[in-house]
Amino acid sequence: MAVSLREYRARIKSTESMKKITRAMELIAASRIIKAQHRAQAAAPYARELTRAVSAVATYSNVDHPLTREEENPKRAAVLVITSDRGLAGAYSSSVLKEVERLAERLRGEGKELDFYLAGRKAEAYFKFRGRPFVQAWTGFSDQPTYDKAAEIGAALIAAFLKEQGEEGDVDEVHVVYTRFRSMLTQEPTAIRLLPLEVVEGEEAPSSDELLPLYEFEPSAAQVLDGLLPQYVQSRIFYALLQAAASELAARQKAMKAATDNAEELIKKLTRIANQARQAGITQEISEIVGGVNALADAQAAND
Repeated sequence: MAVSLREYRARIKSTESMKKITRAMELIAASRIIKAQHRAQAAAPYARELTRAVSAVATYSNVDHPLTREEENPKRAAVLVITSDRGLAGAYSSSVLKEVERLAERLRGEGKELDFYLAGRKAEAYFKFRGRPFVQAWTGFSDQPTYDKAAEIGAALIAAFLKEQGEEGDVDEVHVVYTRFRSMLTQEPTAIRLLPLEVVEGEEAPSSDELLPLYEFEPSAAQVLDGLLPQYVQSRIFYALLQAAASELAARQKAMKAATDNAEELIKKLTRIANQARQAGITQEISEIVGGVNALADAQAAND
């Protein structure tokens, strides 16, 4: 019984150490998520207005730009997968990868071949473990993304999109799969088509109380789009990375809180079992002592 009691005490001690680690990780994620939320919120207006401006220029200039041109028969699509670099975030990365599989099934059903571009070690490990090919991977920045990384990813995707059809590595569409941050409790895996640019400005005339945006293009509409569209792609990717970072930290905080709560429950359970074992050991020792005393008393009475 003493050996069993030592085992229980060792398990309680190790669980208490684990609880300290999970509690520390929960606090770290909680302290970082506020900053990540603010960065995502600060980037949202720029991304939204840039998207609107680019779409409006593409609509009202009537320029046939390569980044807005729809292929009649698209044969290959690029998919950018954004996951985390580290684990201990619950189902965060696995939910993104499930969304990737759904998107891949839909695109293959449309007769398209797929090229995968990966952001995050979890996506890279997922593809390597299954022996699935991918074009390029970027890691080491999932919880603190920078615009430089977004620009690097955007440049690679634009280069693939601008290649002539039939050329090695060319793609006709670019999709992004990431996690949209809704709230601290809700993070939603999302798939969007990034290229070719979908026009969001309408062709209809504005109403009487609505102002029509007027644009003057210098030196030309095509050159304006040449400058704006790469920034549009990079800003959308950067915004997706920021949303994914906030979602990752929220998921990690929630997972670590659940782990801390489970550790507390396990400590209570093990402490109760250890107390029961200790009481059982004491009861057994008392019973042995009483039994020994009674045996000695019986033996002495028999001798008398």
